[in-house]
Amino acid sequence: MSDATAPERFDRYQDLAGEVADEVVTHASVEELELAGGRTLALVTLDNGLDARRPTTLGPNSLIGLGRVLAEQQRRARDGEIDALAVTGKPGFFVAGADLSFVSSLRDSANAGQMAELGHEVYGLLADLGVPTFAFVNGVALGGGLEVALACTYRTVAAEAKGIGLPEAFIGLIPGWGGVYRLPRLIGPEAALQVMIENPLNNNRSITGRRAHELGIADHLVTEGDFVAESAAWAGSVLDGAAVERPHATDPATPEGRDRWDAALRKAAAFVEAKISNAAPAPLKVLEVMAAGRDLTQPEAARLEVDALVGLMRTHEFHNTVYAFLELVQKRAKRPAGAPDQALARPVGRIGVVGAGLMAGQFALLFAQALRVPVTITDLDQGRVDRGLAHISADLDKQVAKGRLRSEDAEAVRALITGTTDKADFADADLVIEAVFEELSVKKQVFAEVEAVVSPECILATNTSSLSVTEMAADLQHPERVVGFHFFNPVAVMPLVEIVRAPRTDDAVVATAFALARGLGKTAVLVRDSAAFVVNRVLLRLMGEVQNAFDEGTPAEVADDALRPMGLPMTPFTLLAMVGMPVAQHVMESLHAAFGDRFRVSANLQRLIDHGITGLWARDDDGGRTIPEETAALLERGDEPSTSEEVLRRTQDALAEEIGLIVNEGVVASPEDVDLCMILGAGWPMHLGGITPYLDQVGASERVNGRKFHPGR
Repeated sequence: MSDATAPERFDRYQDLAGEVADEVVTHASVEELELAGGRTLALVTLDNGLDARRPTTLGPNSLIGLGRVLAEQQRRARDGEIDALAVTGKPGFFVAGADLSFVSSLRDSANAGQMAELGHEVYGLLADLGVPTFAFVNGVALGGGLEVALACTYRTVAAEAKGIGLPEAFIGLIPGWGGVYRLPRLIGPEAALQVMIENPLNNNRSITGRRAHELGIADHLVTEGDFVAESAAWAGSVLDGAAVERPHATDPATPEGRDRWDAALRKAAAFVEAKISNAAPAPLKVLEVMAAGRDLTQPEAARLEVDALVGLMRTHEFHNTVYAFLELVQKRAKRPAGAPDQALARPVGRIGVVGAGLMAGQFALLFAQALRVPVTITDLDQGRVDRGLAHISADLDKQVAKGRLRSEDAEAVRALITGTTDKADFADADLVIEAVFEELSVKKQVFAEVEAVVSPECILATNTSSLSVTEMAADLQHPERVVGFHFFNPVAVMPLVEIVRAPRTDDAVVATAFALARGLGKTAVLVRDSAAFVVNRVLLRLMGEVQNAFDEGTPAEVADDALRPMGLPMTPFTLLAMVGMPVAQHVMESLHAAFGDRFRVSANLQRLIDHGITGLWARDDDGGRTIPEETAALLERGDEPSTSEEVLRRTQDALAEEIGLIVNEGVVASPEDVDLCMILGAGWPMHLGGITPYLDQVGASERVNGRKFHPGR
């Protein structure tokens, strides 16, 4: 990395930049702010010139432009023309990170190395400009964007900012522009590994501005007023000598720091093993680089980060993740296949929820909180309604206590949710969704009662996980108004909604369902009415193969752990206990009725359900798994055990068969929709690239179907 200070130091990266003729460039503009006491602050604003929804990203041209601006400001600092420099972003965005579409194309190690070094070259200027540097984090700051802030001397953050984090382990990389080195020294190794490992592997979770301040990522929290002006005023106070406290900062060179470093790394390694069975290289590489960099200087650690990035950019896992994240979650999710014209969508100004149980309460709270429309829940008696409302109110109180919701907003949402025992109170509803017992006759009765009191235009939605939407609507006067609107639990967290279209469902109804999903912040995928739709059909085929192997005589540990090379969020028997054995068995019965012996109903599972047993496993005194004697006594098992390799292969082949049938039957438009459903509805690992690319890569698609799902990949 060059020691030159002139803007020309970046000329050597021009060939790299020339490979991205279509890069959406994030430009760095400079203006001067006069601070109290006559000091001059150079304010660098990063902006791609696009509308507010298009995030700023950093490709090579953007980085070179920023580097040249910073090099010029370094000269000005040396000549006494500026006293400090600050970086901020366009409204809502600080910087959303590196341009992944370009990074994923860097299969040549020389180009990948140049891209990694370019980031360090630019960020090194912020770290050593000659005057204090400030990051005014006004919005989304992810990956390389947050690393811009970490390279600065000081940081402010807007309280309302969202989308702050280092998600690289999630996308198959490491925070390789100084993040692995700087963050643990700033906020301590434990919190840093939560940001770099736990959050990414927990559905790519990010943090808010308030949380960033609590952790110590930001030195100052701006809660009101003009953000830049308030940040600049605080910067001025720092230049005047105001103390900046950093109680979480940790020096790994001290004995205490070394011990905390090692303990945090051990804990994170255990988390990675438990979460993804070490099936993806990136999280382990984060830990490796952090451990190796503990006793190094930042420039020495930078070399480790560059080498790690180059290696990871060439892995299948990284390119799988980019496909899954960019092509599916970012692009296809925004252009759902088969969705009707958005102009057909009807306004939804009032919603009814049939039921007042836990799922119904989740619906009511989500609708009221996200859409800010009146929501009415109903149940058989006032006691159930009151319990439902109390649970919703307690959830709002919990959000306030955790700082996720302002008390005045909680009160506003609370006022929108009412309860009743009379379905006639749905008379002016635009949409009514049922959340009652998963029994076809019960749901048909509910819809008949609701149709008798609502307007002809009111949409009737079902959250069924496996039953026929067509049958539900068959006896109604207006079957065209019925649509499946299948959420996943927990409703507020899981991003997928399967929108189920029955043969007679009207285009306007489907369009309204898609508009509603967008308003709720969910990703919707259109599916044709078919038993269990997509996610549950695929998951039950997977779980069924493991259950079958166990019933045949395969040891429980072998059967349950056989799929660990996939890096799934949890083992099949753990998932079974979480979903609930009766629920899973009910869905399996629906699938067996629809598709026959591909979905075998386990007699062993039914015995456990009949005896009130909620899970196969219990924990022994050492924290290990064991099957209690009373559970084992209920089981009748065969004498044809399989090896873990055999269970894995038979499950892969079963999945390839089932997904091939789902696509051939037209349940979804293409294999990509199955991938999207499984990623967002079942937590299918990004590093596998979606379930169908994985089945292609392990050969199951060709073994079973005679062709790949993605022949060109």
